[in-house]
Amino acid sequence: MKRLILAALVLVGLTCQAQKATEKETVVVIKTSMGTIKAKLYNDTPQHRDNFIKLIDEGWYNGSLFHRVINQFMIQGGQNADGRLDPGYTVPAEITDNHFHKKGALAAARKPDQVNPKKASSGSQFYIVQGKVYDEKTLDMFESRMGKVFNARQRQAYQTVGGTPHLDGDYTVFGEVTEGLDVVDKIAAVKTGPGDVPVEAVTILSITIEKNCGKSCCH
Repeated sequence: MKRLILAALVLVGLTCQAQKATEKETVVVIKTSMGTIKAKLYNDTPQHRDNFIKLIDEGWYNGSLFHRVINQFMIQGGQNADGRLDPGYTVPAEITDNHFHKKGALAAARKPDQVNPKKASSGSQFYIVQGKVYDEKTLDMFESRMGKVFNARQRQAYQTVGGTPHLDGDYTVFGEVTEGLDVVDKIAAVKTGPGDVPVEAVTILSITIEKNCGKSCCH
């Protein structure tokens, strides 16, 4: 009997390990006044993933605005619809070489290094990269001027789909757009006024979760 129980426990443990190894990434649906964007949240930035899911569950983003838009750079949202800039806390940095600022990257905004040397992220502010395509010579210049070294994956992405390479290593990238890059382009192209605020409001109607394996998997 003891051998049977032990074998069953081993089997459960192996099953849990297998589930964790193949754990699906959470997919979020961002419905905006200019179209729908889908993005997946990375599992290896768990604090940012879980915080984003928490805010979605609370309805934090519903009815809020993309309040900062810069063409060929990024679109930024995250303020609550009632005007609060953030929920009053930060999220520890989860900056990793695995994820970088290619077009469509979903990343966390933060306060500058002078007041935030650990690069902690805002509790709710996020941006989606639009960026632009760079040639090899320009990437070499970034490396020389900013002390960065781009790997082969980064160089290929920045020379094909584009992005914002100068942000790598300074902000946490915790997901990426899987559908709706054309919507990102449309939002990035809107007319803006002082402070890069869109002249005509671009609203986040809702953010919902399409898939979330995390809570159903073994722990």
